[in-house]
Amino acid sequence: MFSLEGKIAIITGGGSGIGKAISILFAKQGADVHIIELNAGAAEQTVTEIKKNNGKAHIHSCDVSNQNQVLDVFSQIGAVDILVNNAGIAHIGKADTTSEADFDNVFAVNVKGAYNTLFAAIPFLKQSKSPAILNMASIAAVVGIADRFAYSMSKGAIYAMTMSVARDYLEDGIRCNSISPARVHTPFVDGFISKNYAGQEDEIFTKLSKSQPIGRMGKPEEVAALALYLCAEESGFITGNDYPIDGGFIKLNN
Repeated sequence: MFSLEGKIAIITGGGSGIGKAISILFAKQGADVHIIELNAGAAEQTVTEIKKNNGKAHIHSCDVSNQNQVLDVFSQIGAVDILVNNAGIAHIGKADTTSEADFDNVFAVNVKGAYNTLFAAIPFLKQSKSPAILNMASIAAVVGIADRFAYSMSKGAIYAMTMSVARDYLEDGIRCNSISPARVHTPFVDGFISKNYAGQEDEIFTKLSKSQPIGRMGKPEEVAALALYLCAEESGFITGNDYPIDGGFIKLNN
């Protein structure tokens, strides 16, 4: 089940965290994985691990906010069956503490970046026998998260784009869904804690973990497993949906 044999999968931000876990799992299931990263060096470890296990993977250095770069990468690859829009950046701030430059930067990467890859991929996806798009949204798209104004804005846009694309390309057979994780334990989380709470790492890690009703953070591999299902042919009856993977955060965090 859940074979991706013979499929070409493009994954943005596949060099670390959730994107890395998705890249490794998709390659394990037979996909020819193309990782798009701004810093190609960040993806080298992922590709090395995939190839060590006889998988197929490639690195493409690309700024997703630059449409010409994105179009060039997609033309080099030449075909797409699966697109995973995972690349994104975080930002801490409220509406009146977020600078225009920071707002524009979050929008450029998280929102325009996803648009650029959709713009480039859809003509190729129309030629695929079982095309699938998966966008990485967030629980921040549907609930209020303190001090995450720009980030929440960007993930709300991802949610809306997912529904729009799912509707517009029904007749082309392109399925489009999104995943909305709560806090997932990635290197970014560890770096954030170390930078902002030096000397309190264990205490803050525990506090953040317990903000999910289930009592812990998610694992990148858990998100990857859901991503695999939504991009595999077994989910062929599913489109236009968002899937929270949040340890009960949205429904149980009263």
